[in-house]
Amino acid sequence: MTEEMTPRQRVAMALAHEETDRVPIDLGGVVTGIHRDAYNRLKEHWGIEEETVLHDFKQQLARPCEEVLTRLGVDTRYVDSGGRSGDSLEVRETEDSYLYTDAWDIEWRMPKDLPLYFDMVNNPMAEWTVADIEAYQVPAAAGAEGLAHLEATARELHENMEYAVVLFGPSSFFEFAWYLRKFEIFLVDMVVNEAFVNALLDKLLASHLAYWEAHLDVVAEYLDVVQVADDLGHQGGPMMSLELFDKYVHPRQKEVISYIKSRTDAPIVIHSCGSIRQFIPRLIENGIDAINPVQVSAADMNPAELKAEFGDRMAFWGGIDTQQILPHGTPEEVAAETRRIIDVLGEGGGYVLNSVHNIQADVPPENVIAMFETAREYRR
Repeated sequence: MTEEMTPRQRVAMALAHEETDRVPIDLGGVVTGIHRDAYNRLKEHWGIEEETVLHDFKQQLARPCEEVLTRLGVDTRYVDSGGRSGDSLEVRETEDSYLYTDAWDIEWRMPKDLPLYFDMVNNPMAEWTVADIEAYQVPAAAGAEGLAHLEATARELHENMEYAVVLFGPSSFFEFAWYLRKFEIFLVDMVVNEAFVNALLDKLLASHLAYWEAHLDVVAEYLDVVQVADDLGHQGGPMMSLELFDKYVHPRQKEVISYIKSRTDAPIVIHSCGSIRQFIPRLIENGIDAINPVQVSAADMNPAELKAEFGDRMAFWGGIDTQQILPHGTPEEVAAETRRIIDVLGEGGGYVLNSVHNIQADVPPENVIAMFETAREYRR
């Protein structure tokens, strides 16, 4: 394939497991973004003076400006209905911290002496009962103003530009449930408190479906990719047995994915960190088209093995290591690793390039440029 494609064509063909002129390149999402500090150094490196705008306040992710996206050769453009930027949050300040409380009553804290991102400091449902869950009213999916902005932005991108339009939204059952309940408590719940787990996950299911109904009502026809998320693994292995996944997560995830697919033809990418190999057959069964971030440093996540076992049924999105290579490697090492991953995961299509999760604050601009420049210029 030598004829140059449009970004939209490139992403669509890659996710359909077809060879493309070059590997598609992604940057700018909630889980495929760039930290404010790394972004500011990149702008400084290039002499770009445009103000940094936050796309995700909790993670302190920048919304890359068009000049940066163009210079890096990025094929995707993200749309949203607001709410993540932090503009409407009431941020409190103590002597040593910044704090805010989200719509679900989870409190988040960022220390002043290491202001990288916010971590949760409470779990509002830790002492709740089934009755408390049943009486709970979940937060609204989105406001009319946010949905109008989403529709206008997505339509403009779809009709007047040739980038792949991406919308990120919820499908998190395990991860968000433990946010609310507390990690160790929810793990015990899954074994001994089935009634509570079902009540909580059914509330999340209703909330997720309401979100997708409201958002797809206004942008379904403009989307090229849908991203969802539910972290199921850690560095050393999965965070639950396949039996518990099948009992609690699998059927509810399938319902959300089925609903999204009934409303749009856009391929669906799931973000799930860590060692998730055992879940991939279930993700395929549920209609997932690609997995992100392909955490290559985690157990059982060897990219060559994943490609050989699942590459005919599952595409891959991510894969450039953010633990060692990007922050600590030389630009030459970053370029070599980028070519290696493209060769492995890009064989026969089925790969979109991005870092493993967000580009973190400690990644130097030279390495950011090396990754994207290599991806833009390299031909397998």
